[in-house]
Amino acid sequence: QVQLVESGGGLVQAGGSLRLSCAASGSIFSIKWHRQALGNQRELVAVITSDGASNYADSVKARFAISRDNAENTVYLQMNSLKPEDTAVYYCSAVERGTFNVYWGQGTQVTVSS
Repeated sequence: QVQLVESGGGLVQAGGSLRLSCAASGSIFSIKWHRQALGNQRELVAVITSDGASNYADSVKARFAISRDNAENTVYLQMNSLKPEDTAVYYCSAVERGTFNVYWGQGTQVTVSS
């Protein structure tokens, strides 16, 4: 079974940066970062595959960067030039090798003040 633990959220001023971490236990394929702002649906932010290919939502392209440390089984989301509209709870999800079950982390709050 896969367990995911996010960390790195917090309060930052607009224009600032944060780095989120998603530490995974178990064998996984791709990892995705999602976010859900209050009153909104959860949206996909970024994805990274097991071989390092990545993709981003248009709203975060050129500001966010996803990376992966396979040795540590950890995925990072570097968030730069943060905007108040980036405020949300950020979740990571992963697909388990073999079962293709999808697992979710508990979420980490990111708040960007104007």
